[in-house]
Amino acid sequence: MSANSAERGARLDVVLVKAGRTKIRYEAELLGDDGNRIAVRAPWAGEGVRDFGFVRFEKGDVFTEHYWRDRWYSVKEVRDSAGVLKGWYCDITRPAVLSGTELVVEDLDLDLWRSADGGDVRRLDEDEFEASGLTGTDPEAAAAAMAALDELEGLARGGGFGTLVR
Repeated sequence: MSANSAERGARLDVVLVKAGRTKIRYEAELLGDDGNRIAVRAPWAGEGVRDFGFVRFEKGDVFTEHYWRDRWYSVKEVRDSAGVLKGWYCDITRPAVLSGTELVVEDLDLDLWRSADGGDVRRLDEDEFEASGLTGTDPEAAAAAMAALDELEGLARGGGFGTLVR
């Protein structure tokens, strides 16, 4: 574990920041921190049901989330209350920062979904990313975000995220 990490089983606050404001904050259990990848588990933290049309996130769902200090994304395995895999939701983010008991991640609008069977892989929110203006204000970050999305899509279509999260 890194010098700035917590012990397995510790409670962390995951703080998702978007456009300089906290989008959501929720408590998660630390599963591991190898100094680069931080893994946590948390119940669905949203209010009510979030129906995307291709998947529903709802009370009882459990997210096993993987964040990296050197990668521009997070990968979240989503299971229902019975433990059945729904799929993986990936956020394109700046690299994660663990400070004390806060895991802070800056959301860059782009997302990717991969269904449990791998038959549905879709890029999400490209319009929001474009509207954010990041390509003009921080072209290096925008390029890193697009490269991260391409990398994740390649992994999703090539068999999944096992090489990343095991």
